[in-house]
Amino acid sequence: MTDERQVQVGVGVLVCRGHNVLLGLRRGSHGSGEWGPPGGHLEYGEDVVSCAMREVEEETGLRLLSIESGPYTNDVLADIERHYVTLFLIARRFEGEVTLMERDKCSEWRWFSWDDLPEPLFAPFRSFVLGGFRP
Repeated sequence: MTDERQVQVGVGVLVCRGHNVLLGLRRGSHGSGEWGPPGGHLEYGEDVVSCAMREVEEETGLRLLSIESGPYTNDVLADIERHYVTLFLIARRFEGEVTLMERDKCSEWRWFSWDDLPEPLFAPFRSFVLGGFRP
C-alpha cells in the first residue's frame, strides 16, 4: 500500500527594515488568523530565490534587491495532515511601498519589532522564531 502523503516545500521571506520584520495576517488557507512572513510553495522547476522574489512581489508589491539564505524548518502539521519543509530567506534591501495585493490570502501587512512579535504565529514561522534566529 502506497502512502499518498508527500512533503511540501515552502519558502518564507523575512523582509527586514532595521530591527523590524514584515508580517501578514493570513486568511483563506491553513494558518488563517495567524501572523507570518510573505511566502508560498516552491513550484516545480523554480529556484528558491526566484520563488522568494515572486511571492514577495505578488503578495506585498515590494521588489527585493538582495536576498540571503536563512535557516529552514521542518513541520508536521497533524491537524491538516501536511508536512512542510520551509526554506527561509532574509531580505534587507527592497524598493516600493507595502501594498495589500492578495486580499483573499492576507488581511493586512504590518511591521513588527523582532522583540515584540504578534500572536498567534503561523506554525513554520513560530518554529523559525523558536529556533533562535535573530535577523
